[in-house]
Amino acid sequence: MPALQRPLLIYDGDCAFCRYCVEYARSATGEAVDYEPYQAVGRDFPAISEDEFRSAIKLVRPDAAVSSGAAAAWQTLALAGHSRFWAALYAAVPWFAALCEWCYRRVAAHRGACLRLCRALFGARLEVASTTLVTWLFLRLLGLIYLAAFVSFTLQARGLVGAEGIAPFADFLGAIDNSYGPEKYRLLPTLLWLDASDTAIVAAGVAGCLLAAALFLNVLPRLCLIGLYVCYLSLYHAGQLFLSYQWDILLLECGFLAIFLSASPRLFTWLYRWLLFRFMLQSGLVKLLSGDPAWRDLSALQYHFHTQPLPTALAWYTDKLPQAVLQAGVVFTFVVELLVPFLILLPRRPRALAAWCITLLQLSIIATGSYNFFNLLTICLCLLLLDDRYAARFCPAIIRRWARARGSVNRVAGRSLLCAPVAVVYIALTCILLAFTGGRHALEGFPRQLLSWSEPFHIANGYGLFAVMTTRRDEIVWEGSRDGRNWQAYVLPYQPGPLERPPVWATPHQPRLDWQLWFAALAPREHNPWLRGLVRGLLTGADPVLALFDYNPFPAAPPRYVRASLYHYRFSDWRTRRATGHWWVREYAGVFWPVTAWQLPVERAVP
Repeated sequence: MPALQRPLLIYDGDCAFCRYCVEYARSATGEAVDYEPYQAVGRDFPAISEDEFRSAIKLVRPDAAVSSGAAAAWQTLALAGHSRFWAALYAAVPWFAALCEWCYRRVAAHRGACLRLCRALFGARLEVASTTLVTWLFLRLLGLIYLAAFVSFTLQARGLVGAEGIAPFADFLGAIDNSYGPEKYRLLPTLLWLDASDTAIVAAGVAGCLLAAALFLNVLPRLCLIGLYVCYLSLYHAGQLFLSYQWDILLLECGFLAIFLSASPRLFTWLYRWLLFRFMLQSGLVKLLSGDPAWRDLSALQYHFHTQPLPTALAWYTDKLPQAVLQAGVVFTFVVELLVPFLILLPRRPRALAAWCITLLQLSIIATGSYNFFNLLTICLCLLLLDDRYAARFCPAIIRRWARARGSVNRVAGRSLLCAPVAVVYIALTCILLAFTGGRHALEGFPRQLLSWSEPFHIANGYGLFAVMTTRRDEIVWEGSRDGRNWQAYVLPYQPGPLERPPVWATPHQPRLDWQLWFAALAPREHNPWLRGLVRGLLTGADPVLALFDYNPFPAAPPRYVRASLYHYRFSDWRTRRATGHWWVREYAGVFWPVTAWQLPVERAVP
């Protein structure tokens, strides 16, 4: 046996599957291991027969130790720092070692079929997947999404939760303080406990904007990500019901994982894939578990386009598609949300297919409805389903070079000791949430306590939109009057109002009052006590509240009376549109908020 300076892996050079796998091992181990076909070096190892060389790979170490089969495969990768966990498990657990060897023998007996399968799953070449480019791009795009979210809320914050706003945050904090005492800090983790003034709320938003810009420019990304998560969590709690949406908690969950992404790219890239898997699968499961007939009979899209919160102009045209096409759209939605997520857990080619399918669904939603940054963030998550070799096809060379250079610099900071325990806790939380999709009320014992502890921080969340399809669009139209006889309507910037106004595209901005009023129209006014704050703002002419509207019919002084009527809205048909130019038709459905006078408490109505 010749003297070896490095471990030598000997394989069957006539076997295409062996060459395919060795190419991967060579890319993983670099110069740590030498590779030779037994046809070239077999004579130097007379103790190993030709049949043994053909049946399994051999790893020969400089100390003359020889390992074979699955043991040789795990040990080869472990020599360069890959698959150390599995190599250690092989050495320590006999049943795992026996299972690996059985699988190895089965694969060796069907090399041709395995080669075809691997090429279908991994591509013509098998090599170690690099994620430097995709993680760098993801963090830059995450910075832009954070920026959109902070800018959007900061512009509305004073009208929504400021001192003169609809639901003043200072009053909310006072109520929490009186009810919970010291436990308030755990239940409501926000920096605004220090100062809940309008200035502090806006300052938190501005700080988030600056940190998001810095993250996009790759300036101290780890510190920016920590600051972004803390600032958005603070504003999330400040926003109360106005920030109680699934995209807000999705952004918090993505932002939390991003803190550790550069410290352990491979682990946290897979946790992001697990997040996207859960998000998509739960979105489909809640539709099935709800028992809603509109999803069961495939009629959901016959209602969705005109009843969704903020449709776009394209939704008007899509609403006119034939019933068969709309039913096919429901089927496509179910396929993407219930079947495609399982491709996320497979190798690179199925994952890439999942990325394209999910992206196509998200783009169709963006085209027909305004859901702020929600769909854009989902598309960003799809980026992490790819590897650098795939993503490089669509990325300019200058960005690839910049990403490699800056990505390497960012990773010099080293691995955080928190990565492994954070990953364990995260996986435990998300498995509980997935297992109890649509039935969290059934949780008991430790799982319930664990979710209760983590819920205020939103590091892991349950998801699922449109579990029950809204089949009728009710709109609240607010009106004011000086004399109680002549009424003029306030107009929201994005909700349907004037019949001739086309639907307005809002993405990535979220007009929070428009959204909240869409939900308010689905229930009696008594279920939405925050409406009293809106009425107060209209009667007192509070500038921050009026700034949330597109049109204020009383610019000089506030009205003496305010009321709200409920209307059923639906898209006009082709004939009505051509004859009148109206995008909508509506029918009066009754009083939503009775006439309320300025000199009386907002809770009292004029008979």
